[in-house]
Amino acid sequence: MGSHPHDLPMPVTAAGREGLAALLRAPRRAVVALDFDGTLAEIVPDPDQARAHPAAVPALAALAPHVASVAVITGRPAGVAVRLGGFAGVAGLEHLVVLGHYGAERWDAVTGIVHAPAEHPGVAAVRAELPGFLDSIGAWQGTWIEEKGRALAVHTRRAADPAAAFATLREPLAELAARHGLIVEPGRAVLELRPPGMDKGVALTEYLAEVDAEAVVYAGDDLGDLAAYAAVEKRRAEGLPGLLLCSGSEEVQELAARADLVLPGPAAISSYLTRLAAHLPS
Repeated sequence: MGSHPHDLPMPVTAAGREGLAALLRAPRRAVVALDFDGTLAEIVPDPDQARAHPAAVPALAALAPHVASVAVITGRPAGVAVRLGGFAGVAGLEHLVVLGHYGAERWDAVTGIVHAPAEHPGVAAVRAELPGFLDSIGAWQGTWIEEKGRALAVHTRRAADPAAAFATLREPLAELAARHGLIVEPGRAVLELRPPGMDKGVALTEYLAEVDAEAVVYAGDDLGDLAAYAAVEKRRAEGLPGLLLCSGSEEVQELAARADLVLPGPAAISSYLTRLAAHLPS
């Protein structure tokens, strides 16, 4: 398997150690893919105020020239993630790809252009109905709607009891979404209503096929990242190496339980990527 640098935290699983070894052995055949919120950026009460951790972009820029590709896969619109991340025009990130709306949108640093399909009609219908719907079920207090272009999100983080508000809203919002051909994606104090058919696993799998990658590293923090975890686990079952990183949080235990290595938040993720880059041949 080869040796590992001593200053890199060791994955706790054999599969994770093999994934790291494969990256160190052949970085040009490796893709590093990461979630944005909670992984590259701290979770904040107002998503519009989220910004990439100060060390995140330098870490990605140090890593990108050594590997096949770096991709950010997020539920946000691709252009919003680029703006909040500060990814445009960064030396070293000339080939960065941002897959927004779970892969429905794509921004390439090479062109600086977002490619996106037409909006699902159910999103427009839910957009019109959602404020009155929340009011009618008595859930307006402390909750608020985030406009995501191709999706809508109802946040409960500002409610008096965020967990209780989340539990109260989950089933009614699932019924509303289903009525309009949408699905509900639960997250950290947020329920997102979006079109079916795309998730981070689909987006990651399609992108890996496009770049003909062997090894993959995926870092995430939330329930929406489970699909990407499953995609990496499927590849590993087929004999392709992968490393699953979790940006640790007390709010989501499912990811940590399946990760090869848990790191305590975006600062630690950025530090890990920086140290990883230092061990890769140019």
